[in-house]
Amino acid sequence: MDPSAHGRSDRPEVRISDPGEVAAALPHLLGFHPSESLVLIGLGGPSGGRVGLTVRGDIPTAGDGAATARLLARGLRTDDPAAALVVVVSEVADELDEGPARGCGLPHRSLVHELVLALAAVDVPVRDVLLVRRGRWWSYDCPHPCCAPSAGTPLPGGVSVLAVASVSTGQVVAADRRALAARLTAPPGAVAGVRRACARVAAGSQQVVEAAPAAASDAVVRRAVARSRPGAPAGAGPLDDDELARLLRILQDVGARDRALQLALGEDAVAAELLWTDCTRRAPAPLDAAPATLLAVSAWLRGDGALANVALDRALRSDPGYSLARLLSQALAACLPPAELRTLIVRAGAPGLPRARPA
Repeated sequence: MDPSAHGRSDRPEVRISDPGEVAAALPHLLGFHPSESLVLIGLGGPSGGRVGLTVRGDIPTAGDGAATARLLARGLRTDDPAAALVVVVSEVADELDEGPARGCGLPHRSLVHELVLALAAVDVPVRDVLLVRRGRWWSYDCPHPCCAPSAGTPLPGGVSVLAVASVSTGQVVAADRRALAARLTAPPGAVAGVRRACARVAAGSQQVVEAAPAAASDAVVRRAVARSRPGAPAGAGPLDDDELARLLRILQDVGARDRALQLALGEDAVAAELLWTDCTRRAPAPLDAAPATLLAVSAWLRGDGALANVALDRALRSDPGYSLARLLSQALAACLPPAELRTLIVRAGAPGLPRARPA
């Protein structure tokens, strides 16, 4: 399940009134263009049209519909929505309608039925159920000719309010979830160079983790963040292989990593996310687990649940026993809102790293 938390982070509050506009906005709600997906969108606010938590799952195989529906409904319920909009994204053919009229009906009706039942069980009313395919949308409950299987309504064109809001927060929409994950994959040669550098660091200065004072380790992190700031002075930019290797070794220390978590809360949040992205792309396994987890926190706090989920998948694929990534993955699956994650980090008690100065 891929959660994305809109309206519960620092993003602008967005209200969408037209079902077609919601359907067209799915890539911006999720961070990528979904395919063969079930998407539940929480609605709330005084008008009932404020977009809240959005959760997505793959369309299940036959027999797994009820279990998938319950999982998605429970995830959406954590945001206490006033209602839900259900969207089925699928290119499968229409189903044969065995009723009196006989003909073709919209696909996945049995799955839609399971979703409506699951949402009713957690006291979330369904505002509408849509099908999106081939650039058009249908309402499963609409009796009019425009929603006949052979018809449908074209998705609205132009730049939506949600697209504008997403751009204002730096979100880039990926072609699909696989493309989103590919952003965290560097060319093989780049990883090989860092791997060799990590071996040199480990052989030449094992004390960099075990004996370095916290202040010295934090200074390395601060300098790396400073170089990652947008608009950093000339000469700044990505770390070279040896610099990245030293930073990765430092992040293996739990204390240093936990202090680095605090960077997602301050003025250097953007620079920190850029740094963790570069570290995750170039780091060899299992040293990529720490920066991938830090990246997940940064993305999650700004409401990008899809990227957070992909980053945690990367961390756990690299190191299945990485405890912080496992805990965060469970919390993300339970749709913990970004505001609550922020509170947990603040309560962790670490004073946080001060804002870095240009090196």
